[in-house]
Amino acid sequence: MIGNDWDEKLKIIWNSEGFKKFYHVVMEEYRTKTIFPPKDHIFEALKLTSYKDTKVVIVGQDPYHGEGEAHGLSFSVQKGVKVPPSLQNIYKELYDDLGIPPKNDGDLTNWAKNGVLLLNAVLTVVKDTPASHRNLGWERLTDYIIKLLNEKEEPVVFILWGNFAKEKASLITNPKHLVLMSPHPSPFSARYGFFGSKPFSKTNEFLKKNGLKEIDWS
Repeated sequence: MIGNDWDEKLKIIWNSEGFKKFYHVVMEEYRTKTIFPPKDHIFEALKLTSYKDTKVVIVGQDPYHGEGEAHGLSFSVQKGVKVPPSLQNIYKELYDDLGIPPKNDGDLTNWAKNGVLLLNAVLTVVKDTPASHRNLGWERLTDYIIKLLNEKEEPVVFILWGNFAKEKASLITNPKHLVLMSPHPSPFSARYGFFGSKPFSKTNEFLKKNGLKEIDWS
């Protein structure tokens, strides 16, 4: 399904009757409603960032629910789409933290190719209906992914923005890893602790300290 080492890591999930039944429900949603992201982008985060290459995980809630926005990476939108407010705030913090100026687009594919797993807790959404697929069944898969990453020998940085992402914190028990938590970058909450949290420099300092290549956040 994925085309890299995630296929083997998640084989027990892909082959389970529970997942097959759940995925059938998801495909039926695609048949009868407008669902984002496009079907071939549901697992884009896993396709672009293999298990072996994952150094950082940024957990999002669910995909953007507007037309043409979501493409399977948390907080990212396709080129040519207006940069959403949360991502504008992420770019602002990136500039304040590392001096990297905001990009003209909201496509974070380059981060994914640099080892940043941009994982939403829920991988699909009904058009114009945020959190519509919450508790449908995706959480079992994404919790399992977090547990697998928790088992990694190499240190991983888990960036959890907002209460939805913070729910994953209990799955991260390996003391080798770094967990960075702050309020969500949404305009409703960014000023309560997201701004000034310096997640990008903290991530790179941790990776460097552990002999790993730093992330190119540009």
